[in-house]
Amino acid sequence: MPPVAPEISVIVVNWNRRELLRACLQSLAAQEGVNFETVLVDNGSTDGSVEMAEREFASCPKLGLRVIVNSVNRGFCAANNQGIAAARGRYIALLNNDAEADPGWLAALRSAFDYGPDIGMAASKILVWEDPRRIDKAGHVIYPDGQNRGRGSGELDIGQYNRLEETLWPDGCAAMYKRAMLDEIGGFDEDFFAYGDDAELGLRGRIAGWRCLYVPGAVVRHHRGATLGLGSARRLELIERNRVLLAAKLFPWSLLWLNGVYYAARLGAGAWAAVRGKGEISHYPGIRGKLKAAAAILKGDLAALMMLPRMLRKRTSVRRFRKLSPRELRALILKNRISLRDLSQKAA
Repeated sequence: MPPVAPEISVIVVNWNRRELLRACLQSLAAQEGVNFETVLVDNGSTDGSVEMAEREFASCPKLGLRVIVNSVNRGFCAANNQGIAAARGRYIALLNNDAEADPGWLAALRSAFDYGPDIGMAASKILVWEDPRRIDKAGHVIYPDGQNRGRGSGELDIGQYNRLEETLWPDGCAAMYKRAMLDEIGGFDEDFFAYGDDAELGLRGRIAGWRCLYVPGAVVRHHRGATLGLGSARRLELIERNRVLLAAKLFPWSLLWLNGVYYAARLGAGAWAAVRGKGEISHYPGIRGKLKAAAAILKGDLAALMMLPRMLRKRTSVRRFRKLSPRELRALILKNRISLRDLSQKAA
């Protein structure tokens, strides 16, 4: 008889993070109560990541490790799409290579889908690895200009997010998706490359009528900013570019026309927070750091402007699976809106 296909496929994308990857795979090897496989997609690492994974984990029967090796860094989106295409499970889980999951993580996420046939996504309780008393993300919220932020980011974990509840979408660092949803709406938009890609996928799923549950028992600890670094200009550029692309592709016109107004309000609040050493720009200290951040934001906006016609054309592709009306989508976004105060004063 052919081997039974795993119920869950876990996709881990890696690029030159051998030691973090080792800890990530060790945490997967300790998962309990689920039948799963692990698909490692390596984006052209040169630090021996692939060799380490094959040497130390290929023989672990619980992991069911398969490795896809790219010759270049294809980005988070393309690599995950490769993993999704190779996956055999009914449920697709993502785990960042810089994250470590508690032993009950996969089983807890899987349980979310028993709450209804329209549950298409499950979100983890992601804690900061360096200080696990603090929340990294407990689902997501969004500002009406397209900037999204982890719910509860930076807060002390005092039980305020210990309730199973609906959230906007999961963070791609540690998430689970129903395969049927991905088959319907498609995978990650590879034009995003990295950052904001999980927001685009999640909002697209919501537009198609799928819901997302936040599962407080699905706990992961995440090394924040390990990919490019919290003070990286490239990171800020991609975040800014992709929030524009997200809005252009998916937002209802009633919000899209107001994007510039919301954007100006966010920039003003962010500048005032930066003067007081708060907010995202606090990762860019000094006058030189502030100029670096401003240049990165401008570069991101210019890049988004160049890609705008392409994103606007993509709006038509959403029509084939749309379940939410523009009015319902606007209400969903505003219901899950992050306040301007929290967005400007708390660093991502």
